[in-house]
Amino acid sequence: MENIISFKGKVKFKIALDPGVWIFDDRRVDLNTYFNLESKSSNELEEYTKEVSKHWDREIMEGAVFPPTLKTEKKFEKEKVLTGTFGIPFKPFLLNAEPDETAESLIIESEDGEVKLSLSQAEDLILGFSKDGKPLKEDGPIHVFMGDGSNKDNPIKRVKAFRVE
Repeated sequence: MENIISFKGKVKFKIALDPGVWIFDDRRVDLNTYFNLESKSSNELEEYTKEVSKHWDREIMEGAVFPPTLKTEKKFEKEKVLTGTFGIPFKPFLLNAEPDETAESLIIESEDGEVKLSLSQAEDLILGFSKDGKPLKEDGPIHVFMGDGSNKDNPIKRVKAFRVE
């Protein structure tokens, strides 16, 4: 139970977060590259067009059959999961807990003290849960990174709970 992080305070639903299962979540992000990327444009039509174009090019070059390269891509993805450093966005958890209308801030409770953030800052947080394919046991279970990467070299560690006030 020491790896379970409670979400409490002025929320409609008090939830428990288990970082051990996030490795299977499609929302996970690679922390080795996440903060290095430039902000993405949200032009969905352009992204869709690029994906369709890439698929079309693949069919022209390899044919419309199931190419063997897809098998190696799956193997690479599996290897990446076993050796990668990952985090997950905090916003979906905050939205699922449904903060009260009077709530203004999020308190991150850790063994090292408390950190207070506004709810808008909290929406951008990234929760790091693995390093080099292993869970964060010594100073975890999670590391909290600011969305802009300002604390990427010194994240908030030994987090025990999130409290909405």
